[in-house]
Amino acid sequence: MSGDAQPGCEFCSTPGGAVLWQNELCRVVRVDEPDYPGFCRVIPRRHAREMTDLSPAERDALMAVVYAVEEVLREAMRPDKVNLASLGNMTPHVHWHVVPRFRDDRHFPAPVWAPPQRDSAVPPERIERAAGIAAALIARLGP
Repeated sequence: MSGDAQPGCEFCSTPGGAVLWQNELCRVVRVDEPDYPGFCRVIPRRHAREMTDLSPAERDALMAVVYAVEEVLREAMRPDKVNLASLGNMTPHVHWHVVPRFRDDRHFPAPVWAPPQRDSAVPPERIERAAGIAAALIARLGP
């Protein structure tokens, strides 16, 4: 995915999801997680294991995109909460999870990777709202 790709790194060799928006620094992808429409990742193009491996300017620009994704998700999805997380334990390439959360989702209030709290079908209107995220990102961040 970039000139300094790390062999074996999933986010260096694949987009990491359906690309919704991208620029020279990073891409925003939709995560294929049927229980969580609107779940996005923000992934830098170049390989970096930790945020401090990025320059201060890259960190600032990356976080501006993370915050823009959060704003778009809040407007489009109208969640009860938005979770932001950067872990990297499974894929050691800096990336941010931006997850719209709802009181009736399967895991709320626990993290999406915790054991489910309940069985819960995703309301169709949530899926419909998620379909507009790419256009809203382009409107917010530019083409």
